[in-house]
Amino acid sequence: MSQLIRSKRTSVAAVLALLAAGLASAGYFAGTSRVLVADTKAPAISPADPSVAQANTLSQAFRASAERVLPAVVSIQNEAKPRMVKRELSPRGGDSAPRGSQPRGGRQLPKGFEELDPLLKRFFEGTPGFEPFGQFDETPSIPRQSAGSGVIIDPSGIILTNNHVVAGDGKITVKLHDGREFVATEVKTDPNTDVAVVRIKANGSLPFAELGNSDKMQIGDWVLALGQPFGLQDTVTAGIVSAKGRDIGMMRHEEFIQTDAAINPGNSGGPLVNLEGQVIGVNTAISSRSGGFEGIGFAIPVNVAKWVSDQLVKEGKVHRAYLGVGIQPVDQELADQLGVSTPGGALVTDVQVDSPAAAAGLKSQDVIESFNGTPISNHRQLSAVVGRTPVGKAVPVVVYRDGKEVKLNVIVREAPANYGVVAEQEAQGEQQAEGKQFNKLGLEVAPLTADVAKQLGIKDNAGVVITGVEQGSAAERAGLEASMAIVQVGRQNVKSVEEFEAAIAKGSLEKGILVLVKSAEGSRFVVLKAE
Repeated sequence: MSQLIRSKRTSVAAVLALLAAGLASAGYFAGTSRVLVADTKAPAISPADPSVAQANTLSQAFRASAERVLPAVVSIQNEAKPRMVKRELSPRGGDSAPRGSQPRGGRQLPKGFEELDPLLKRFFEGTPGFEPFGQFDETPSIPRQSAGSGVIIDPSGIILTNNHVVAGDGKITVKLHDGREFVATEVKTDPNTDVAVVRIKANGSLPFAELGNSDKMQIGDWVLALGQPFGLQDTVTAGIVSAKGRDIGMMRHEEFIQTDAAINPGNSGGPLVNLEGQVIGVNTAISSRSGGFEGIGFAIPVNVAKWVSDQLVKEGKVHRAYLGVGIQPVDQELADQLGVSTPGGALVTDVQVDSPAAAAGLKSQDVIESFNGTPISNHRQLSAVVGRTPVGKAVPVVVYRDGKEVKLNVIVREAPANYGVVAEQEAQGEQQAEGKQFNKLGLEVAPLTADVAKQLGIKDNAGVVITGVEQGSAAERAGLEASMAIVQVGRQNVKSVEEFEAAIAKGSLEKGILVLVKSAEGSRFVVLKAE
């Protein structure tokens, strides 16, 4: 057997020898081989090549921008204050009784409660059939820690970051680019924009970043995102401005810059900078299904952050102006009903009594096209522009009303505390009147009671309340729900079921019927239309 194997090896060796000889005769192992090897290599790229020069120029711009801002970028650790939680005591005052033991009072825990952690049982106090063990005392929970980023914007030690990075009234520790650490001496926040300022005290001046002008940034401009993603210090990523004025429903006042520069957990509060090394945004949020970066990040425009931070530093709070109107976006259906050529602007749903808007003569169904010379593309932009208007200043407003433009002047005032915050309300009382059905609409309505009218801020019980909505109907497609009130049909106020019926009869479901509804969330126009 060994001979057979050896003979096979000999044969293979012979074949390889013959093959090598043939290749050698063909010049593959002589000088020709060097030519063949040289031919397989890509030609050397000269630094003078135009494409290389352009790439190096961009690379140098990235490098210079990052080097200018990185010394001012900081890491922020937030150690929230411990919360007091109830700790269950045994009848003797010791530790928690063992699971499955007899509770004090001789009653057994209801089914399912035996496996609850003792600290969670406090959420079920008062549940029928549940008798907690003995007595409780209060014990502080384990401190919760979170991390984010920030950027020094003043050499005295003022840091710009996000509210959600420093929220919780806990201990804020700031770590500088050079490794030094400081405990914050002051923290001021504005949850409405998610902007915060942190102050530290250091010996001497600190490196700081220059603030740019976010209004000058255009879609497609290069930007860098700096921060501490996943705790990785001094990380820089590159991308472009993907969009401006984004509304993602996180806060009351939003006009985000969208970017594809990678932003990940830990980047929050860090700067978004242009190629000149100027801060043009504050990294705030990402759109993600995985929890990590997926190509869509959002930053607060630095012009907004600067306006907020200046007030926080000087006064500790933000003064915002207000109009005193309910507003909503204008889609194609509403544009058709209102005679607007293209969707856009902010549609006024109602005007509050004794408000700046009422004094200026704004009306429901007005479409605000511009405010103080700024074209208004949507309702959230209007809120942002109005909020930053100097209090007491008279500004021009252009509205579209009944097929024509109307110019008004409004003197804005400071918004009351918690203005625009919708309080949670519970329904009180029941509709005693029997509802009337409108089959074509898929809707049932009844007279509006005083209780519901009061909850929705409707005076004189003017309107009708929705008591039922048919599945798949025009009413359901328009987003109507039971407990909403209808106060206007077309351009006519309705104060009773009879007036509602008459107004509906004048309209056409094929063309669409404009309806103003009120709910606990506010007022809005909808269009009832047949499929």
